[in-house]
Amino acid sequence: MSTIHYREITYDGNTEAEILDEQLSFDLTHFAHACGQSQEWVLQLLEFDILPTRSTHSYTFIGEDVSRARRAYRLQRDFDASLSAVAMMMDLIDEVQKLRRQMRHANFE
Repeated sequence: MSTIHYREITYDGNTEAEILDEQLSFDLTHFAHACGQSQEWVLQLLEFDILPTRSTHSYTFIGEDVSRARRAYRLQRDFDASLSAVAMMMDLIDEVQKLRRQMRHANFE
């Protein structure tokens, strides 16, 4: 069994856990357990491209995938959204984060 190293951040009454060892790898069973979800739910995240597929032979996940899956779950729960809607929201969040990084980089030059 793997040990998951994380830290909890509390702000404005909200608590969020963050994986510290992002390169720790998980199989499907341990990943689903780390996310607090079923294996079927994790497989649906793969089907909707919410999580990246790293191997065609077996399911392998890394620590940062846990954070992404938990974010997907929160979006699904908070907005009562379908996984296709969650996939679109995650794409938009990723794009906003990318643009913010580009803006910060441009401001430093």
